[in-house]
Formats: sequence, structure tokens, C-alpha cells
Amino acid sequence: MNNNRCSWCGETPLYVNYHDTEWGVPVYDDATIFEFLILETFQAGLSWITILRKRENFRQAFDHFDYQKIAKYNDTKFNALILDAGIIRNKLKIKATITNAIAFMEVQKEFGSFSKYIWAFTGGKPIINQWDTLGEIPATTEISDKLSKDLKKRGFKFVGPTVIYAHMQATGMVNDHIKGCFRYKEVME
Repeated sequence: MNNNRCSWCGETPLYVNYHDTEWGVPVYDDATIFEFLILETFQAGLSWITILRKRENFRQAFDHFDYQKIAKYNDTKFNALILDAGIIRNKLKIKATITNAIAFMEVQKEFGSFSKYIWAFTGGKPIINQWDTLGEIPATTEISDKLSKDLKKRGFKFVGPTVIYAHMQATGMVNDHIKGCFRYKEVME
């Protein structure tokens, strides 16, 4: 097997596994899309490996990313999350998670699913980029700018263009594996 992979994951087993099994794989399931959206909002200003290391803690703290439960969180739950050393204890990001769960369900009501809504920005299929080096990959694109603006209009928080582009990469809305990476063609199959 060709073991050439995108160099951003380095050699940390957790990062390599994420790169090799999840990153860039198209996701159409609302629950998984929501999980990535929450993880990406917590990642803002931090490294992704920090989030991956705390992912299971996030899963436990946020009821397995059940947006219906999260939308109903009260002050007691919020305060418990603030004290949870297993997650990123940022008050604004925790509040944003609750706000985003509510907004997520509003989008579901309007479009039938969040997946239909978000994938419409790419015409329902992944954008296949053809990068030779990591340096060519943008931090934002016209589509991430447009999607970010629309999400903000719908009440979402911590969804700037960079966060949204990272979300698009993680959920396979764009294939940003470099062409020399063994996953480049695999994620398209």
C-alpha cells in the first residue's frame, strides 16, 4: 500500500488514524455533521490534535452530540460543563454549542435535514481539489465564506469562514488530500 499521506497529520497515531479513516470522507448523516460542527467550533484558535485528544470527553460531556438534548441544556448543565476539565472550558463556545443545536434543528425543519442544506452549497457532491502541496490549500474559499455568512444569519456562532472550511474538509465536502496522498483517490470511491 502507498503510505504517502498528507504531512499535516505527522506521526501521532491518533492524528494518523483520523487522517486515514475520517478526514475528507463525505458525511451525509446529520448526527455526524453536527458532531464535526461542534468539534470545529471548539477547535477555533486551537490545534485539531487538542480536540481529537479530548473527543471522547466531548462525546460524554455533550450527550454523544445529541443536538436535541443539547438544545435543552439549562444553567445547571452549562455550569457542569464549565467545570468539566475533560473538555475545552470556554463559556462562549459552550453557549455557542447550545445555540447551534437549536439553530441546527431550525435548519432541519426548513430543509428536511441539515445535510440537504449544507451539501447544497457544493451542489450535493464533494469538490475535488488537486493540490500538490499543503501550501496550496486555502484557509477559506468563496463557498466557505458564503456558507459561514448564511449560518451566522441563521443564528449559528463560532462559524467563521476558516472554521467552516475546516468543517468542509473534515466532512468531505471538499477533498483536500494532496494528490500524492494515498487517501486522495480512496475518499472519492
